[in-house]
Amino acid sequence: MGEKTRQGAEVRWDLRRGRVRAGRYSLRLDLRTALVCLVLIVIAAIVVVLSVGTGTYELSPVEVVRTFAGNGPPGAEFIVLDLRLPCALVAVLVGFGTGMAGAVFQSLTRNPLGSPDIIGFGNGASAGALVAIVLLNAGAPQTTLGAVFGGFATATAVYLLAWRRGVHGYRLVLVGIGASAVLGAATSYVYVRADIGKAAQAASWMIGSLNARGWVDVRIAALGLLVCVPVVLGYARRLTLLEMGDDTAGALGVPPERSRLVLLSAGTGLTAMAVAAAGPIPFLAMAAPQLARRVTRAPGPNVLPAAWMGAVLASTADLVTQRVTGSALMPVGVVTGIGGGLYLAWLLMGERRAHRL
Repeated sequence: MGEKTRQGAEVRWDLRRGRVRAGRYSLRLDLRTALVCLVLIVIAAIVVVLSVGTGTYELSPVEVVRTFAGNGPPGAEFIVLDLRLPCALVAVLVGFGTGMAGAVFQSLTRNPLGSPDIIGFGNGASAGALVAIVLLNAGAPQTTLGAVFGGFATATAVYLLAWRRGVHGYRLVLVGIGASAVLGAATSYVYVRADIGKAAQAASWMIGSLNARGWVDVRIAALGLLVCVPVVLGYARRLTLLEMGDDTAGALGVPPERSRLVLLSAGTGLTAMAVAAAGPIPFLAMAAPQLARRVTRAPGPNVLPAAWMGAVLASTADLVTQRVTGSALMPVGVVTGIGGGLYLAWLLMGERRAHRL
């Protein structure tokens, strides 16, 4: 235990309990969780450097770092800062937002299948963006508005259909899966209405692609994080209490439905902005929170570890596509889809061995 007096306030550190106390305020810190977040940040930074150096014009990690500092090889500044860095940053930002959204939805539904790409919220954002791209021939700002509108319209419909003296997790998942099926049919209809060029462009985008992403896409993804991440972090404690059940949360002074509605809105916003920046990346929102929980071994939603795990997964998938194809032309969603499918099969095999299936 340590003590420090600063401007009349006494600050105490209790390392054994992972708690910081300043006067009447206290903050509980899980040291393992903080260490995991730090390690994931370092891994994400390393993967970004490797991704930026990968391509036809190969650069070593040292040359990439030197280019960031302004003294790289001749011609490297344009390639690194204008062509490759935006794609790498979009991968990190989209992965961060998608991982956090997955943690929020899985915690609210208390179901590992309650991720936004499975219960329809991501599909709603995709459908809205697809309508803007194919039917309205929209640019990046209009596509973003289409994704946000589609995501929140789907969230509103699912929430109202799942309402019965409150919204419970299993109803939200079941209604969301049904909404996802309807939106899949609507997406197929939009493809039929599109000309062959637009259909090909939309098909590549719908798998989740980081190809030709620029600083406009970086700003879109960053805007989603800037608006929604503070809300999720501010409601993180309420999210933990909601996992214990509405009655327990209400007894502890947390209004369940109002808190759930705010968190659903923030998670939908994160999902919609991520979809607008890179398209729907499958399995990322489902896998990141589960992997983060296994690594931290901590109860609760683990929103920050899940967010950084999502950033690492998206960045690594982007690096793999470049290493395999020599470019970023292959959609990153292909890699996450294959990896997520294998991960899901591994989970099911583990459940079967444990005789839970």
